[in-house]
Amino acid sequence: MLKSMTGYGKAEKEYQGKKITIELKSLNSKQMDINTRIPPYYKEKELDMRRTINNILERGKIELNIYVENFSADTNYSINREVAKKYFRELKALSSELHEEDNPDYLSLLIKMPDVLVNEKTTVDEEEWRILNEGIDECLKDIDEYRKSEGKELETDFHQRIDKIEEYLDSIAPFEEGRKENIREKLQKDITELLNDNQYDKNRFEQEVIYYLEKFDITEEKVRLKNHCNYFRNSLKENHSNGKKLNFISQEIGREINTIGSKANEKDIQQIVVLMKEELEKIKEQIANIL
Repeated sequence: MLKSMTGYGKAEKEYQGKKITIELKSLNSKQMDINTRIPPYYKEKELDMRRTINNILERGKIELNIYVENFSADTNYSINREVAKKYFRELKALSSELHEEDNPDYLSLLIKMPDVLVNEKTTVDEEEWRILNEGIDECLKDIDEYRKSEGKELETDFHQRIDKIEEYLDSIAPFEEGRKENIREKLQKDITELLNDNQYDKNRFEQEVIYYLEKFDITEEKVRLKNHCNYFRNSLKENHSNGKKLNFISQEIGREINTIGSKANEKDIQQIVVLMKEELEKIKEQIANIL
C-alpha cells in the first residue's frame, strides 16, 4: 500500500474553559523534519509529542501548531506586555502604510496574537495532557487517511506509466530487423570504399558483422527492463509503503532505457527511448512524494 508524504489534520479540544486547537501538516522530505509552534506552557511535553509523531508518520517535513484560546474568568494567564507592544507597533505602522487608520480595535487583535497571553502555570496536569495527546492522535489519523488516499491515486498513475513504458518497449521490435540490415550494409559500404573494390575476405566481413551486431544488440537490456518494470509493479502491491525502494528500481529502469538508446543507433528506436524517458521522469517526480 502506497502512502504519500502529504497530509493535513486538525483537532479541537476543550479543557477548563479554554479551547485547544491542534494542527498537523505534512510535506515530502528525505528525512523526518518536525517543526513546532506551541505555547511555552506545553514545552515540557514537546519531546513526547515529537516521539509520537515520528512513530506514526515516519518521514516528511512536519509542522505541529497548537493554539490556545481562554474563555474562563478564572485564568492563570497574564499579558506579555513587551510582546503585545511590539505587535501594536507593527500593526499601527501597517495601518498607516495601508491608509487604514479609522480607529481600529487593536486590543481585540493583540489578545489573539501568538505569545501575548502567557500561562503562568509551569506544569501540564495529567488530564490536560491526556486531552492534548488525544487531539494529536486524531490529527495523526487524519493525516494517515489523507496519505493513503493520495497514495492510491499515485499507485494508479504509476501502473499506467509503467504499462506505457512496456508498450513503448514492445514497439521497438519492428525496427530491429531493419536496424541489423542497416548495420550490415553500412559496414559493407565502408569496407568497399576503403578498398576501392570487392577484394576482401567475405568470411572476415561476416565475422565483423556478427561482432558489431552483438555489440549493438539490445536483447539483454530489453529483458532486464521488462524485469525491472515487473519488479516495480510488484513492489506497489506490498503491504507497506517504500518510496526509497521504488526510487532505486526507477533508477535501474532508467539505466536500461539509456543503454538501449545509446546502443540502438537507429532514429526510430531512439525516438521511442525519448518517450520512455518522459514517462520515467513523471514517475520519478511522483516518487519524491512517496513515504
